[in-house]
Amino acid sequence: MARHGGRGWHGRVLAAAVGVTAVAAATSVWTAQAGAIGGQHTSTSARPAAQGSAQKAVPVSIAHASDQGARGVNITIDDGPDPVWTPQVLQVLKDNGVKATFCMIGPQAQAHPDLVKAVVAAGHRLCDHTVSHDTSMDHKSEAYQSQEILDAESMITKASGGVRPMYYRAPGGAFTPYSRHLAAQHGMRPLGWNVDSKDFERPGTDSIVATVKNELSNGPTILFHDAGGDRSETVAALREVLPWLKQQGYSFGFPVR
Repeated sequence: MARHGGRGWHGRVLAAAVGVTAVAAATSVWTAQAGAIGGQHTSTSARPAAQGSAQKAVPVSIAHASDQGARGVNITIDDGPDPVWTPQVLQVLKDNGVKATFCMIGPQAQAHPDLVKAVVAAGHRLCDHTVSHDTSMDHKSEAYQSQEILDAESMITKASGGVRPMYYRAPGGAFTPYSRHLAAQHGMRPLGWNVDSKDFERPGTDSIVATVKNELSNGPTILFHDAGGDRSETVAALREVLPWLKQQGYSFGFPVR
């Protein structure tokens, strides 16, 4: 599956994130890549318990399956939260009785803690999507990967009021054996996807809906976005896709842990 590249919005996030990360320092793409961990990041700071349970070790393999079994689907929402689009996505999910996994960019979560708390209060799950959404992370040093993952985890946890992300999704699927092990050590299951709705490209609502329907046979985890530009097509597509999935006999769950 092709990586998401050339996102101007994420370039601006990266510029902002440099300052955020400096402050913090003072204080699929489907297949799991083989290989042993090359090093470990250690932290002396206490971390809050994982969402809904005490922190525990999780598998290092990249999750794609649904906890609802063969007829389950996982709705995942990336790159937010965003003050315009995240509330609209939350409303569509509520209207359809659907829970989703929100993969958040650290500085976005830090800037909009009210939205992070609203996501948690509605029963959705949190996912770490790094500080700067660098799709070339798998070519960077372990120290860089660690900073991107753990700084974002800290920002999201603080913004949520103490609820930790349960998953880690590498930008563009840029996982490494090191990043997967690091995330798992911090209670975050590496999370992939099976269906890329292509909504980020804004191809039109009908195209997004058609992509989901045509590619659902690939697997249960579907990728949408709630930030990075005009997401009106995504909101409209969700209004069509969610009822259609129910009509096909699917139930909505979360990625396996």
